[in-house]
Amino acid sequence: MTGGQALAGANQAKGAAAGLGPLRGLLPRDHLTLESALQVDLSKESVRLPLYKGKANGTTVWFTLLDASDEGLARDLGVNYAPKLTNLAVGCQECVQTVTLDAPTPQQNRFGQAVVNFQGAPDFSPTRVAEPGPDGFPLAKFQPGAVAGPGYSPFIRLAGSNVVYSAPIVATGDGPFDVVHHTDTGDRVLGIHIAPPSPPGQYLESYVDMLFVKGFDAGKPIVYISTDAGQPLTAALERATYVPALDKAAYNGGDDFLGSARERLFGFINGQTGADNSQAQGFVHLAKDGHVAEDASAGNTALIDALRNGGDLLNVFGDFPTETDPRHALAYSPLWDAQLGLWTDKAVQQGLNKRQIDEVQVFNLAASRPDLLTGVDPATGQPAPYGSVGVDINCAVIGFMDTAPTANLADPLPNSQFPPR
Repeated sequence: MTGGQALAGANQAKGAAAGLGPLRGLLPRDHLTLESALQVDLSKESVRLPLYKGKANGTTVWFTLLDASDEGLARDLGVNYAPKLTNLAVGCQECVQTVTLDAPTPQQNRFGQAVVNFQGAPDFSPTRVAEPGPDGFPLAKFQPGAVAGPGYSPFIRLAGSNVVYSAPIVATGDGPFDVVHHTDTGDRVLGIHIAPPSPPGQYLESYVDMLFVKGFDAGKPIVYISTDAGQPLTAALERATYVPALDKAAYNGGDDFLGSARERLFGFINGQTGADNSQAQGFVHLAKDGHVAEDASAGNTALIDALRNGGDLLNVFGDFPTETDPRHALAYSPLWDAQLGLWTDKAVQQGLNKRQIDEVQVFNLAASRPDLLTGVDPATGQPAPYGSVGVDINCAVIGFMDTAPTANLADPLPNSQFPPR
């Protein structure tokens, strides 16, 4: 099925998949913000990314390139332009690791990527645990399936350069790779292809297939990739690498303010649930309907199909590269500062805990209807003032499913958290 055929069937989706755009086929290339992506397979819930070779403490590692803080280099590499990444080391030098490049001779490398030498790498050997609790969420037990080793951050700076790149390591070793239980790969890795030596005049590319994530921005369905998180619970839920340094990245609640490297993301603890429910969204929904406890693999078609049909968290993003106002397009960052909403008992009982799809609408709801939506204290699960909860996730955007996000669906209410500019 072609991307065009997939789009033609977009309006046929039902249940939790309603409003998520096409569910099968390949996403058309003009829908990608991450132009280097080789393909986005909606039938398999996966994105195919170029894979690059590196070394960390003598061990072979494999990484992807997703974002860059310099516009020209971002365009050249086909990655997302994220100027806020320049601020990542503000108050947190360990949030960005300095790497070096090998200097191969022409005989060693006629054409291709030089090997990158990392200071550290993730340990993929832990067993990921995400056991749902009696109500789905909070989880009864959790443990990240990958943990940063000493010196590791997914954000890198080449020695001698000020440009910051998002370059998460997704596998270690020389293969074969475990893409079922992920003892040497990230928990979203579905397949790895290491290219043989390239014939003269050609370049054969290595690639990795990774489970993507669905969400919304400015009322439109989008896809992104979750690779790292600054907290153990978030890493377990997101199938991401736990990188403790990122917890200190500048800075909680900052977003569009001076020195911030983060952008806002909106999640919901207790939205509606059910695979047949077009209003389903949030943490309880993922725990109950998204096969959260299982390992992700290409062979686990039940998990793939559940997520493809709307079983994801379905978070709402803040700014996005395709928005028409440069203030919103250029404020994009892959490092998201979560603002989590807790629906009140009144909202749940009256069925008003409906799926949200737009940043400003969420802000307006939090500002004007605290009887329906509050913030949450992650330590206790109890209501708290709405805003940042100290959860950050490295999630690069991949593209949009149907039509590009261009502008928010509402104007901000006076004195809401959305800057009225």
